[in-house]
Amino acid sequence: MKKVVFVCVQNAGRSQMAEAFFNHLAHGKAVAVSAGTKPAREINPAVAQVMLETGVDIRSHKPKPLTLEMLEGASRVVTMGCGAEGVCPASFIPTEDWQILDPKGKPVETVREIRDEIRRRVEALIKELGKSG
Repeated sequence: MKKVVFVCVQNAGRSQMAEAFFNHLAHGKAVAVSAGTKPAREINPAVAQVMLETGVDIRSHKPKPLTLEMLEGASRVVTMGCGAEGVCPASFIPTEDWQILDPKGKPVETVREIRDEIRRRVEALIKELGKSG
């Protein structure tokens, strides 16, 4: 089964949304996990709110630290724009960066725009992974 790892610094927003959308939309044909290089204590409340608006509940999710075990067997590693913050993980497997704006401290309207962009990219990734076997 294909596995995608979504990584951002705090694992409190972008990567959590990507993981949740991926697992929701892949219908068990592939799996995603998310992690952070410096995990926060909790999910960003605005992120949880805008995800709930789509019917995807991440309120019980917890930020997790990135581990080597998470990267093992990953078909793809996607960072969410953390390069600008200077703490993007160095990975020994190919990594792509989506350059997604950090929702931390942004108004809910902006968080919704970020959510929608992540969903579009996740949908395209699922489609791409399906074509590659």
